[in-house]
Amino acid sequence: MRLAIIGAVLLAAGAVAVFTGTLPPADLAALVDRVAPILLFVVAMTVVTELASEAGVFLWTARRLRHWGRGYSVVLMLLLAVFATLSTIFLSLDTTAVLLTPVVVGVTRQAGLPPLPFALMTVWLANTASLLLPISNLTNLLAQHSLGGLSPAGFAALMWAPSLAAVLVPLVFIGIVFRRDLRKRYSRIPVGRIRPDAEAGSSTAATDRVLLGGTAVVLLLLLPALVSGVPVWIPSVAAALVLGVVFALRRPRVLKVQLVPWSLLLFASGLFVVMETARHLGASAIVGQLAGQGQGLPELLRLAVTGAVGSNVLNNLPAYLLAEPLARTPQRMAALLIGVNAGPLITPWASLATLLWHDRLVRMNVLITWRGYALFGLIVAPVTVLAAVLALAAAG
Repeated sequence: MRLAIIGAVLLAAGAVAVFTGTLPPADLAALVDRVAPILLFVVAMTVVTELASEAGVFLWTARRLRHWGRGYSVVLMLLLAVFATLSTIFLSLDTTAVLLTPVVVGVTRQAGLPPLPFALMTVWLANTASLLLPISNLTNLLAQHSLGGLSPAGFAALMWAPSLAAVLVPLVFIGIVFRRDLRKRYSRIPVGRIRPDAEAGSSTAATDRVLLGGTAVVLLLLLPALVSGVPVWIPSVAAALVLGVVFALRRPRVLKVQLVPWSLLLFASGLFVVMETARHLGASAIVGQLAGQGQGLPELLRLAVTGAVGSNVLNNLPAYLLAEPLARTPQRMAALLIGVNAGPLITPWASLATLLWHDRLVRMNVLITWRGYALFGLIVAPVTVLAAVLALAAAG
């Protein structure tokens, strides 16, 4: 509700800007033409991932990862890290933060392990692993458009090195800080004997094999379609419609209007209009004094740090929108994305995914103070950004 209220206020401010001529109607139309397909994709993918969670796809996978961990905490950590990374890359950071977090916490609790290191790993990877593909993060989709519709393969070729660095740094940090917890062993239980009620976030839909199998098939067909070069809203909407039919036949009570992320849609729409107005008023020129203009390593690092600082002060989406006009080359755009995707690990509002993650933890009685989160972030965020920019420069 709070997010919806903020979005409504932003939309009202945007309406005033259009009415007073601060934002010309032609520019507003161009903005709508640019962001409407992106927001449609976000809505469709939210529906797809919510239904996939209801079908038990995430829980089914996490249970097997627990079994494959063979009783070693560090092995389970690495398996869940791969799961969180792939979830972020192909299903977006919000999916990992909102839907995977309860499953990860539930599985680790059921194994008798402390959930905190696993929960931190999940939210950090939700942010830092979102560099590789356009669909991984809303900022990436905006950047893809700004780069002239760069193909998913071309985007991955640009971002693979910083993406790898941004995944490894948080994992190394967790391995060092929580090394005692990761030395612990847990009992191996056959997957079929794991009690669903022992896992927070578990879904009774996991017992419906038809629903689980049908949803898995839809996801397996969707993922390659999302990186095929076809406009991403087309396969995502198709997948949402197909899953809607499947659930209408097997579990119709799940199909509610709440599946659509109305608050996020309202917030994002209002933010786009307000930030476009701010750019017309010269805000990007002010940011340019900090971000520089060059292509060398110091200038790329300067732009990435600007994006990271802006994300932690404001939020990563407005930080990206303000700095976007300053990233006119692929290298500079990559540096900006490093800052706004891998940098927002300090303040709770730096990334919407972090706020959603913390809300899920509170519901599950997993306690982490924002002070503790910020102290860890003050170490992890700068090192991650630096490592990713160095990897970007080294990769050429």
